[in-house]
Amino acid sequence: MTYVYPVISRRAGGVSIGINLNPNNACNWRCIYCQVPNLSRGTAPAIDLAKLEAELRALLHEIVYGDFMQRQVPAEARHLHDIALSGNGESTSAREFEQVIELLGRVKADFELPEALKLVLITNGSLIDRDSVQRGLSRMATLNGEVWFKLDSVTREGRQLINNTRMSLKKMRRNLQLSASLCPTWLQTCVFQIDGMPPSRNESEAYLRFIEEFLSEGGALEGVLLYGLARPSLQPEASRLTKIRQEWMEAFSEQIRRRGLAVKLNP
Repeated sequence: MTYVYPVISRRAGGVSIGINLNPNNACNWRCIYCQVPNLSRGTAPAIDLAKLEAELRALLHEIVYGDFMQRQVPAEARHLHDIALSGNGESTSAREFEQVIELLGRVKADFELPEALKLVLITNGSLIDRDSVQRGLSRMATLNGEVWFKLDSVTREGRQLINNTRMSLKKMRRNLQLSASLCPTWLQTCVFQIDGMPPSRNESEAYLRFIEEFLSEGGALEGVLLYGLARPSLQPEASRLTKIRQEWMEAFSEQIRRRGLAVKLNP
């Protein structure tokens, strides 16, 4: 398939149907832990909406009415958790993003799916200031949707090192506010060691301070999805990256909780 793929998601805790709007492996960021091969700078290509719909209906038919779960999925994960826009680049760069959300809503309504089934957008948040993206997020909110907004660092140096972006903290905060006002929004943060060192005290304190300020200004967040490296990076910096200690992750999680946010931890 070009756009649709199933995955057993450790963060979702079940089967996730992935929607890849970037089959050209192009993204406007280049995160150093990214597992996409031959990643290039760019945007999503034109989306064949008819093909996307046909692929999604075919996979849902196998999952809902066929024996896909019995053949492909371990017993403990045999439930459909979400449909996730999580491809090989930034999904919101697709010009058809709003149309894709409408398509997902239409297809979702045609199947006997769990009432709690989520529609998830995994995004770096850089394009949420686009009107069409905001309309898509508003529609997502009516489809039991939620946004996973990437926030790996709040320092300029950290974002340039980890995400290879010059997006300002001011724009990131504004886009996060927009996202949270339109659709339930989680921060998703990947933490790891670079050259054997975990995030510095300055990085960690800046992150916690950002959360405090965001919440004190009336920002509403569902919580933080805090996770570590699961699969090897396919970027040039791969040899510099290693998993962080469980103890570090748990201690950082507790500090986030003390600021008033729920944390889902996947070390």
